[in-house]
Amino acid sequence: MSLPDGNAKVDDSLLIATILEGDVNAYSTLVLRYQGAIFNLMSRMTGSYEDAADLAQETFISAYEQLHRFQTGKKFFPWLYTIGLNHARNFLRHNKRKQMVSLEDCEIGSGLDYPGQQEDNVCAKIDYGRLHAALNQLPLDYREALILRYHEGLSMEEVAEAMNLRPSATKMRVHRGLAKLREILTS
Repeated sequence: MSLPDGNAKVDDSLLIATILEGDVNAYSTLVLRYQGAIFNLMSRMTGSYEDAADLAQETFISAYEQLHRFQTGKKFFPWLYTIGLNHARNFLRHNKRKQMVSLEDCEIGSGLDYPGQQEDNVCAKIDYGRLHAALNQLPLDYREALILRYHEGLSMEEVAEAMNLRPSATKMRVHRGLAKLREILTS
């Protein structure tokens, strides 16, 4: 099977079928498509650029090695995210350390667009820092659910699939995670 030429966005299932038929180069399209989301997940889970880069790479290697297990008709992204979450969980379990991204690592803007923007950017960095610190205080299962739902924009069904939970358990986890996050942010 050959892929269409040009910049047309090829469906994930077509890419996977092409890869499984022997075109290993087609995997780079999936990596390019999802590397940002996987890296962001790892960054939020570990708070470390280096660890996030390593874990993202491990995720894509594992996904490639397990691609024959992917169920046709399912969405690829939640499946890939499940692999990524498992790598992040294992990493955190083995390292048992809390890491946070520093405020200086948050690029909001240059501060040069209008006179008050620099103050706005500082406030946005502080808010981001507070939110990130609060997220890091949440139990891992709540943090995962909130990141998938609100940062990655997955539907409840996709979050449930990625976390291997029933939809009702996923809704409860998101609800409890939000409640705990509010509690942390207001204290």
